[in-house]
This record gives sequence, C-alpha cells and structure tokens, in this order.
Amino acid sequence: MVRRAVALAALLPCITMAAPTVLIPPALASSPGSPDLAAAEGTLASAGRATGAQRQRVQVGLAFTQVSPKTLHGNSRIEISGIAKNRTEGQLAGLTIRMRYSAQPITSRGQLDQFSSGQTNQLPNVTQPQPLTNVAAPGSTQNWSFQATPKSLRLSAPNGTPGVYPVGVEVLNPAQQVVGGLTTFLTFMPQKRLFKPVSISWVWPLIDRMHRTTDGAFFDDQLTKDMAPGGRLNRLVSAAGTTATPVTWAVDPALMDDAQRIASDPYVVQPFGAKKGAEKEKSPVAARWLSDLKTASKGDPYFTVPYGDPDVVALVRHKTPRDIAVALDARNTGVATQALGRPADAHVAWPPSGAAGPGTLEQLAEHQLKRGGSFLMSSSQFQNPASGTPPNATTALQTKRGVEKTVLYDEKLSQIVSQGSRSAAGGVLTEQRFLAETAMIAAETPNLARSVVVAPDRRWDPAPGLAERLLTYTKDAAWLRETPLKKIEAAQPQARVFNGLPDSNVWHELGDAHLAQTHDIAKRASAFRAVMTGDIKISYERALLRLDSVAWRTMPARAKAARDALSKQVKDDMGSVRIVHPKNGRVLMGGSSGRLPVLIENRLSHQSVTVRLVATSENTAKLRLGQLPPEEAVIELRPGQRAQRWIPAKASGNGNFHVYLELWVPSSNPNSDRNTKGRRFGDVQTITVRTTGYGRLALLITGGGLAVLFVGVGVRAIRARRRRKAEAAGDGSTGMGSAGTAEQGYGYAGPGFAGPGLPGVEFPAAPGAGLPATGAGAGLPGSGPQSPGQPAGAPAEPGPAPRPAGPGSAPTGPAPAGPAPAGPAASDVPGAAGVPEPAADGKAGRRGRHSAADPRGRDGD
Repeated sequence: MVRRAVALAALLPCITMAAPTVLIPPALASSPGSPDLAAAEGTLASAGRATGAQRQRVQVGLAFTQVSPKTLHGNSRIEISGIAKNRTEGQLAGLTIRMRYSAQPITSRGQLDQFSSGQTNQLPNVTQPQPLTNVAAPGSTQNWSFQATPKSLRLSAPNGTPGVYPVGVEVLNPAQQVVGGLTTFLTFMPQKRLFKPVSISWVWPLIDRMHRTTDGAFFDDQLTKDMAPGGRLNRLVSAAGTTATPVTWAVDPALMDDAQRIASDPYVVQPFGAKKGAEKEKSPVAARWLSDLKTASKGDPYFTVPYGDPDVVALVRHKTPRDIAVALDARNTGVATQALGRPADAHVAWPPSGAAGPGTLEQLAEHQLKRGGSFLMSSSQFQNPASGTPPNATTALQTKRGVEKTVLYDEKLSQIVSQGSRSAAGGVLTEQRFLAETAMIAAETPNLARSVVVAPDRRWDPAPGLAERLLTYTKDAAWLRETPLKKIEAAQPQARVFNGLPDSNVWHELGDAHLAQTHDIAKRASAFRAVMTGDIKISYERALLRLDSVAWRTMPARAKAARDALSKQVKDDMGSVRIVHPKNGRVLMGGSSGRLPVLIENRLSHQSVTVRLVATSENTAKLRLGQLPPEEAVIELRPGQRAQRWIPAKASGNGNFHVYLELWVPSSNPNSDRNTKGRRFGDVQTITVRTTGYGRLALLITGGGLAVLFVGVGVRAIRARRRRKAEAAGDGSTGMGSAGTAEQGYGYAGPGFAGPGLPGVEFPAAPGAGLPATGAGAGLPGSGPQSPGQPAGAPAEPGPAPRPAGPGSAPTGPAPAGPAPAGPAASDVPGAAGVPEPAADGKAGRRGRHSAADPRGRDGD
C-alpha cells in the first residue's frame, strides 16, 4: 500500500482535479489529431482515476509546454506557456483562463504532494483572465501564455534557502466554474545561500525486455528501433555521453548479448506464431550503438544485474535459487565485459523494484556481493531513522553472511522521474517536480549534509531531451552536488529498520504456472545436455534465464508464447537423438530364442552424444530379454551417425508382446550431474514382438518346398495349355514327341511288326518266308532307332508307350502261344524297297506307313 501511494503521488503532478490532462508541445497545437497528442492523452489517462462527478466537470485539458527559467532569481522574467483542448463533444463558449499561485513557499516534501494532488483553488492568488475563444468547438486547441516576475508574484527565498512555490492555471466557463486546471512548481534561489548542497548520484539503467527466447531467432526487431537515433536506448546513451554528470551504469548482460548478436552476424526474426522467419543482415545500427556506449560510459563505473534481469524474488519463493547463481556466473555476465571492453568496476545488487525479502538478499549477497559492494534498494523498504534525523541514502542490512552495506534510492523522486515523462509535455512537469523535490530536500535541513540517489525505472523511456536535461540540472542546480555512487556507499550508514517484503508483492511477481513450466523445460534441457559429449555446441542456459526475466511480469501473453517456443525447440532437438521405430511397429522372432534389432540415430548436425540403451519386456513370463554388454549398451554417436544393437530375447510361448525401448543418460558422462544420472532421455518407444514356434531354418526349408511345389504346378499347367491348343488346331501333335497312331511305325511294337536287332523283343520268322537283307533290321546296330544326337551303339531310349490300335488293327502285346501266323508280304513291311528310312525327329512312324506314290508321304502332313 505504501508503494502504491507513493507511485500515485508521483503521477499526480500531471493531473489536476484528478483528471487526465492533454500535454503537447506548441508546434503540435494546430494538429488536434496528432499521434503525439493521442499518446499524451493515453499516458496521462492511465495515470489516475477520478470520480464520475469530477470527470464530468473537467471539460478542458491543459498542458505545460514551457516553464522558464528553471531556477528563479530576483531579476528573472517568468514565462509559463501551454495549450488547452476542448475534451467534450459539444460547444464551449465564453471560456477564460487565468493563473493561480501562492506567495508562501512550501515547507516540506509532504506539502509538495498535497499541492500536486489537490485542486488549483487551493492557491489563493489569481491573475487577470484571458479569453479562450478558439477552443469552443469539440476537439479544438489553443495556445496560451503568461508572463510575470518574481516581484510581481511576491516570490522570495526566506532564510537564504531555496524557495519552492506552487503555481497553476485554470479554465473557467461563463458561470465562473472551473472546467480544467493544472499545477506545477517554481524554484527560487536566493542570492545569499545559507544551506548545504545535497549530494546526488544517478543509477543509469541500461536494461531492456527480452527479444528472443531461443538463441537462434528473435521474436521481434524492436532492438534496432530502440538503438537507432531517437530510440529509447539511443536516448539514454546519448544523454549520458553528452553531459559531464557522473552516473553509475546498471547493465543487463542479456541486452549486450542481443546487441552483439545482431551487430556481428545476420540474424532471423520470427514473430510468435509465424511458420517462417525473416532473414536480416547484421545491423550497423547496433554496431554503432555499442561503439557509442563504450565512449559514453568511459570513465563511469558500471555493474551488471544477473543475466536477463531475472525475477530473483519469485525464484527464491519457488525454491529455485540455482538460476540466480547461473545468471550471475562469469560466463554469462562476462558478455558485458566483452561489449564494454572492461570488467565491471562496481559491485551492486539491485533486486527488481528495489524490493526483496531476507531469502533473496542472502542469495544476492552470496553470489553477487562475495567480493564486497552493497545492495541497492528502494527507500520504501525501510523506515526513517528513529531519532528523527532526516534520512540519507546509506544504511546497513543484516544477513546470514553478516552486515551488508545498503544504498537506498529515493522512491518518490525515482518515480517522478520515471512516470509520466514519455511525452514532451509530461517531461516539462517532470523537470519542474524534480527541481522542486531536490530543492526541498536542501531546504528542509539546511544545516545538514544530505545524500540522495535517483534510480529510474529499469526500462525508463524518457521524452526526447529529458534525460539529458535532468543530468544538466543535476550539475547546474546550486542546491545539488553530483557525487559518485561509490562515495555515497562509503558514507557512515544510518540505523534504519528494514520493513521486509510485503505479502502483496506476490501479486506482482512471475506466476506459479510460468515458473513451473519454465522449470519443466529446464529439466528436459538438463537431460539433453547430459548426453552431449565433446565440444558443447547446443545450450539452453541463456534461453532459460531469459524466461526468468522480470520483464514478463507485465506481458503474460508474450510470456506464454515464449515458453511454448522454447519448449518446442528443446523437444525438436531432443527428438534428433532417437530410436528409429519400425514402420509397422512389429518385430518377428522365429523360434523360442533370438535377437531383436534396435537402430539408434543422431540427426544433430554439430553435436556428438552418448546414450545408454535400455529394453524392458512388458510380460517377462512370456518374453525375457537379456542384457547387453556394458560396452554395447553405451552408444557413442557422432553427428549424423547411426548404430544398431541386437538384444537377446527368449520366448516361452507364441503371441504378441510389447517391449519398451528407452535411451538413458549414461552415468559416466561428465556433463551429467547427480540430478540427471540414471534419468531417461526422450520418450519411450514401444515395439510389438511376435514370437512363433518355427525356427529360422525350418521356415526357410518350408518356404523352399512350397516354392518348388508352386513352380511344378505352374509348369504342368503351361504344358497342358499348349497341348489343348495343339489338339484344337487338328495336327495331332501334343507337343510331347511323336504323335502315336493306331498304325505303328518304328519304335512301336505291334502285330506282324518284328525284326532282328530290337532289344528285348523276339521276332519269330513266318513259315516259308524270310526277311530280305534290306528288311526292318538291316543296317541297325543291334538296337532300335536312335534319338537325335545319340551315339552309335548306345542303347535306344525307351519311347512312349504305344497308343491303342484303331479299329481293325491287331492288339498289341506279347504274341499268343502256339504257331505264329503267317507274316505279312514283303511289300507291306516297313523298310522294304521303296520305303524311306525312319527320321530322327520323332515322326518316322507316320511317314513310314505311306507308299511312295502317296504325295503326303513326303512331309507326313
């Protein structure tokens, strides 16, 4: 509640009558619809909330565009200028504007808050009104200006101390009702100074929100815009570089990392949800910004926040302080050393918003202040000194490590500088309030030396020129003395009570869901790193630190998109080291024992890995798996390499059984720690092993026999088809040799067909008749007709069995017992004179039965 009240008090100088005020420079007065005007209205509208009645009364918005001089003297000429705008949707006729002021100086910083938050009618003195005729129409604007002198306003500096006076302007309608107003402050410096200057030091934040999740791609290209001339980061570097006021830089190594990345190499910008990123050339803007930063920070000390500016309070509350140690490790904070060309020469621990509990402070002291230094915290975390002594910037804090020095930045002053200063008109109010606040610190206790530290918001976005002017006022104001932070740190600490971290702070921290999901990604990334061997080319350490950034507090939607993007990247990379799953997910094992093939591959292009293969049977009673030898179970894979392993298996029955295949982190890998040793890497792969009672040899034999059987059946089917075609053609050919008819020829025994020289067949001679020398057996060497190519004297191959004789023919077979019948005439015997010799083509039987006079006897057709 205290912090909210202070923040609201810092915003209220921009608002009178609890309503937003339009703040634009004079050059834009003729452009009511200009983007700067809209931005100013939107910024101030979000700064405060008014009651319904007040909101209805505030019809005219006011903005200061110039208040000069910044410090009044006796002969100064005061000029206060601004702009008015009709904020209603109707006509406003008869409006007038006048200035109000108080001739009594403010006596405390508390009164500054009262006048800032109050209405202008608290100021008793008024000037002559001026008409506002040009703001009658809705949305119309008109410039206005007042001139005066300190003497005419009766302003002075009593007792030789700075005098701070409230001054305002208000708009009246014809009924003399106030329809708009705004208040600021004037500071008068006496000629004779009877006070001690305030020692003031600036902490200059060079911290940004995150612009990438993975190391490979940015999700926006905002850095190029912020580093370009006129951009937020460019304005901060330029302001520090063009003034002589010393500052202490607070640098986020992640910002330096991003700047160096886009300055040195081409990069990819892939917005969340985009399927493809855009290639960008290396940024000369970033290279120039880094060069300007080196020059601007030369001679000024700097310290680093943990890499990515993590929400250290939330990390400690979720019991993950290891991330703090990693973010403060030299390999991550050393990026700032590379960018700036020198190591950090200040040792300061600055928790987010300057607020932390004892546990967080102990972690920061252990890892960030181990070489000395101090905490940088908000003054709202501590009570004022009990003795009533005005507070200074230096105190001490007790931790388990001992007493640590603590520098407190002024919460109210830092909020005034940070809030409401993005527009030019808001910057005018910020300048006047900054001067008034610091002057009141000097005037409250003129005889005491005071110290104050200003630390703007981490992502401070001041209006153009504002940061430079504030540093200039710091050096030029008579009541201020610019002082290095190290000197304030070395001052004698005041005894102040630490309030601790309020319970309400938990609502501003990173949420449980975000941190839990980030922790889950970190566990998977840790397991991935544990399997890497050789030079480590893939790291998610900085990507995870960027997910811890406090900047995600105000961007929950982007935080979720960042988590999802990094989670997908880790999953895809881990999936590149995998067990190759069979296409159908099945493995056949014949017989009661065998070996199961498993293929492992590494598809990473630049990283070697070592994994351990583990196989588990779902049903150990039916399928038992053997253990691989240790030298085979641990598998080393170079980029793009594959390896196969065979797992012994023994089945007790037939069926389908599930086997679970896993890759584990090898315990011997030096990259694995005690939290990853013995942990599974990646997802479980499931295959189905089908076991049968047949061994492999039995299956081969059975398959071979079936193949022979199928070939034989096919050959017989082809022959039968040919025979049917031949018979259908009518030539009597079967395609299987000689056709065979009822009338026998050579090679076929039949009645009355005999002759010497036919093996195994006796041919009895006919009574009174004999065979001539040229008979059937003449010239045949002891055998029947020879097959083509058969050597002489070789036994004749048995021919096909004779077909049954046709009608009227004698039956074949052995001759009946008894006297043999008379043989045929010589002219009827085949082989007699005028009968050709049998051919070797298997058709001799057909040609031999025709006479020479038969013309068909030539070719047997």
